Amino acid sequence: MTNIVVAQTGNVLILKDKGVTIKSFTKDSYIQFEFSNRQWITGQIHWIKKDSINQNINSYNLKNYILSEIPKEWLEYNAVICEPIYVNGVNKIKLLKRGFKSLVKDLTIFFNKNKQTVKLHFDMHHGYGNLDRAIDLIDQEDKDEFRDFVNNSTFFNPHIMFIASAEVANSWFNKLFPWLFRCEKLFGFEQLYGYDTKRLYAYLAERYLSFWFKKYSNYIEWPYFTLLDYENSK
Repeated sequence: MTNIVVAQTGNVLILKDKGVTIKSFTKDSYIQFEFSNRQWITGQIHWIKKDSINQNINSYNLKNYILSEIPKEWLEYNAVICEPIYVNGVNKIKLLKRGFKSLVKDLTIFFNKNKQTVKLHFDMHHGYGNLDRAIDLIDQEDKDEFRDFVNNSTFFNPHIMFIASAEVANSWFNKLFPWLFRCEKLFGFEQLYGYDTKRLYAYLAERYLSFWFKKYSNYIEWPYFTLLDYENSK
């Protein structure tokens, strides 16, 4: 990873060559942040109005549902994160194919949805054991709690997309990137390929965000619409 700039007051561009950007901000303003890459490009994930949930949104009427002004509910919070997605209720065939190593350790995972956790999902899709190895490198003050979160939670807040005060964002970046640097020394890049691990560092950040913002910020979860999901469903 290169071109890292600590998020502080001023104009900041983070990981430009990796597709991560934030706009200029001041200590009293809010910034929006999201990862972008060849699949999830900026502009395909949109914050939507709260009353848009369960509406038939598509690329033609999307503009009618996109959030165009700051909701009053946000004024009581210093961070906005995406509503969670649930990873339990795994397809049984997929669980047998991708979760075999986990099932060998605990067969009850197959029948108990409460045991189909964030860790199981990560082990199935992003390299068995990679999440545990990465958590070993996280700051001590978060290590046990974060491990407990992934071992017990059946949902996480996706897309590494948030809106937050500059103070919160600065604290987040100062925790996130040093950890990812340590992970980079462990995992590197040469052995990371395909859907499972090519974006390993983004997947790690996504799970950590779900824990970190709930511990360190006064957050609200908000609905979003993913245009790519709509296009793939047609």
